[in-house]
Amino acid sequence: MLELYQAEGCGYSAKVREALTELGVSHVIHNPRSAAGETRNEQTHDHLRALGGEDQIPFLVDRERDVTMYESDDIVEYLQEHYA
Repeated sequence: MLELYQAEGCGYSAKVREALTELGVSHVIHNPRSAAGETRNEQTHDHLRALGGEDQIPFLVDRERDVTMYESDDIVEYLQEHYA
């Protein structure tokens, strides 16, 4: 199952959520911080940085394919390539 680290109110995160929904891909949403950068969940925020090395959202984790990535356009392209 895919995991998306994102923030409500972030347009880039919304773009990825919309692609996941349109493609019908099962996923888990994590909200480590707000769109303004305020930490909402310290443990999830630490996990985001440990997985990707950056404090950047959106961040996709595809454990089945051992893929992690930032950048909404890259994520949407990846989803369309592998899940459409």
